[in-house]
Amino acid sequence: MEQALLPLAMTSDPRAFNQQLPEPLGPRCVLKPQDNPELAPALVCALCCCFGIIYCCFGYRCFKAVMFLSGLLSGALVIFLLCHKERVLETQLSLEVSAGIALGIGLLCGLVTMLVRNVGLFLTGILLGLTLGAGALLGTEPIYQPPSAWVPAGALVGLALLGALLTLRWPRPFTVLGTALLGAAVLVACADYFLEGLTLGSRLGQRLQALSSLPPLCWYSWVLLGTWPVLGALGALAQWKFMDEEHGGHTNVLSRQRRHLQLLRIRQQEAKWHRTAPGVSLCEGSYRRQLSPNTRSPADSLAPSYLQSLQEHQRRPGTQATAPHTILDLDSDCGSTVPLTMPSGSTQT
Repeated sequence: MEQALLPLAMTSDPRAFNQQLPEPLGPRCVLKPQDNPELAPALVCALCCCFGIIYCCFGYRCFKAVMFLSGLLSGALVIFLLCHKERVLETQLSLEVSAGIALGIGLLCGLVTMLVRNVGLFLTGILLGLTLGAGALLGTEPIYQPPSAWVPAGALVGLALLGALLTLRWPRPFTVLGTALLGAAVLVACADYFLEGLTLGSRLGQRLQALSSLPPLCWYSWVLLGTWPVLGALGALAQWKFMDEEHGGHTNVLSRQRRHLQLLRIRQQEAKWHRTAPGVSLCEGSYRRQLSPNTRSPADSLAPSYLQSLQEHQRRPGTQATAPHTILDLDSDCGSTVPLTMPSGSTQT
């Protein structure tokens, strides 16, 4: 029985009749930077590049400035989104009013994070966790698709809290790591804007919404994403290098200050020695200060006169020591020594 032949339809795209053939490579993955970017977003991206370099290379060294910028930008961004997207007091605020409110509250948040150290460290840990979570969401796109939007949201919140607790426990290493990775992420986002119009940013929003059947990223998007951990590692190494140099400089300054204090103490002791009266030695005064009046014995008042008579006898001409005698150190502070035994042939006092 002969089969009936169906009529053929002439179309311009033959792929509808043969789904086994791969789609030809189109101009979607051809890198085309923006020819004429808008002025305001370009200026904002340039300013963010400066902030990213400061965060990445000088995050721990400029701790107060970084804490202020983190509080300012985070607070201003959150308040701006709330004021611009939501209705406040049943009225829709304009863009200028929303920006003004966000700037004022951002300044307040920046002052709090700069002046209160634990608040600044907590915010740094939150930003570290959010940065790591965003990178993980973009990096695991080919191998994992979240079933619901609660999965990436919960992962981001968990990583943010974990980063905050770790930063409060070990401030120095996690502050260096958080500022380096955050600065590198800002630099990558600025490069993404100038090269492909924030493709990575829009893909991150799609991943947070758990959208399925997304087109794959182009090769240059993966290159930009791969430069993020590299820049973060370089920034962390630069910060550790600057901290070592600063620690060495502080050590040299402290050693010079210690030597200067030792010289001052020596000069004060010499000045105190010269100010002492000729008839009363420094050893006598220090010896009398060490003992209370109730614990002195009659020998304490006789010992200085006896020693003075011995010294006068030694200064007389013609009385040279002919026999060895023992030297007694009465006071280690002044270091004065007197003979215990008189030379042979001298008269006793």
